[in-house]
Amino acid sequence: MILPDLAATEAVGARLAAVVTAGDVILLSGDLGAGKTSLARGFLAALGLAGEAPSPSFAIVQPYAPPEVRMPVLHVDLYRIDDPAELEELGLDEARYDSVLLVEWPERAGDGRWPDALHLSLEALPEGGRRLTWQGPAAWERRWPT
Repeated sequence: MILPDLAATEAVGARLAAVVTAGDVILLSGDLGAGKTSLARGFLAALGLAGEAPSPSFAIVQPYAPPEVRMPVLHVDLYRIDDPAELEELGLDEARYDSVLLVEWPERAGDGRWPDALHLSLEALPEGGRRLTWQGPAAWERRWPT
């Protein structure tokens, strides 16, 4: 899927917000500037977040909870994680029971960390815009793409 501009990237996030449920994991991959945080901002805005969502780069985990959003979300940025073992301290697997995990830089978590996740990859195109590709288990095929 080609996303020609920022608005299209945020719109994909909004469409994703319409189909998520607690326990879902969405992985966002791509180089710096590929649009991961923009997609996440569209997702969070569609869930009701007023104002712009900060990038969780420094906090690593930015939690959102009702009434700020319609369901609990942990926006996670693993860019600064050096060892997948560090993830145990974050408690992400436990939080998953009642929250959506939206994870940027998931490759830093190690292979196979969330096998049931929807994995979205963003790539900046030389002519502008982004290319979005996705992969996920069969359970996501009924919900995505919308």
